Amino acid sequence: MSNKNTSEIKFLIELDDNRVPEKLMWSAKDGGVEQEEAKAIMLSIWDSKAKESMRIDLWTKDMPVDEMKIFFHQTLVAMSETFKRATDDEKMADTMKDFCDYFAEKLELTK
Repeated sequence: MSNKNTSEIKFLIELDDNRVPEKLMWSAKDGGVEQEEAKAIMLSIWDSKAKESMRIDLWTKDMPVDEMKIFFHQTLVAMSETFKRATDDEKMADTMKDFCDYFAEKLELTK
């Protein structure tokens, strides 16, 4: 019998009476995270049988719009970096980064 390592990431979502997230908490013990509060979560999961991605996008009702714009920008930048590492397609990764720069400029996120 093989000895397999496992790791667990947990999300706890507190909802109001209308099932709108009021509080998001997450834990990843292997990463040293225990019940940390978050204002937004974007999770993508690949279903290889259906050949499609499934998503969970949640944010608390008190998430400020200006922070949501920054969150989106940082997520897009991270996706371009992940795309490069996963595919080794430097040309498309650079195109994605160009879009991230454009996105930041249009939202006036650049300093």
